[in-house]
Amino acid sequence: MHTGTKSEKRPRGRPRNYDSHQALNDARDAFWHGGYSGTSLDTLSDATGMNRPSLYGAFGDKHALYLDTLDRYIALGRDAMQAALHGDRPLADALLAVYDGALALYFPPGEVARGCFLIGTAAVESRADAQVRDKLARGLATFDAEFERRLERAQAQGELDAAASPALLAKVASAILHTLALRSRAGDSRESLRATAQAGVALICGTPGETPDKPSSKAPGKARRKPKS
Repeated sequence: MHTGTKSEKRPRGRPRNYDSHQALNDARDAFWHGGYSGTSLDTLSDATGMNRPSLYGAFGDKHALYLDTLDRYIALGRDAMQAALHGDRPLADALLAVYDGALALYFPPGEVARGCFLIGTAAVESRADAQVRDKLARGLATFDAEFERRLERAQAQGELDAAASPALLAKVASAILHTLALRSRAGDSRESLRATAQAGVALICGTPGETPDKPSSKAPGKARRKPKS
């Protein structure tokens, strides 16, 4: 989950100021639009402004380039999650910040909703491609781990019940993220998906019926208090 925009097409070749990160972003957008199988080398060449020999020289073949785009997407998604989760804001606000960032990514302005690049493309290829399957599994585990770290901290600070399992709740938090990704592609509105995210946050935090946007009768950041000894 990270922000990114399409760049204008550039003349083919390998520019003197060649930027591998920008090329990967451009290739990612091409794969995001057409899927791995539906994206040709000519499409990738047009998207990156690099001719085929330059693409091969920089990234290897189409498969290697696709794997690189997955790695970069996972890394940027992890960084975006860390920025949202690792501050001092209450747990509910931090979780909703992750989902708001994801929705901004899944619904690019002026375009059809595209969902999550990792799930939308790698899930299709993973059954027949072990390398893609490994990337998909690593990406999901990476996002789970970021949620789990924040939930462990929330539990230590008394925001979660002492009996809660941060590891299991992290997978629930990730499941909400996956739902937003899939349903955005299926045509659900951004507003309805944000409401889904708010409901999910309330459940994770142990405050059903409340959402992070509504004032709570509880003290800020105290969805659940530790039981007294």
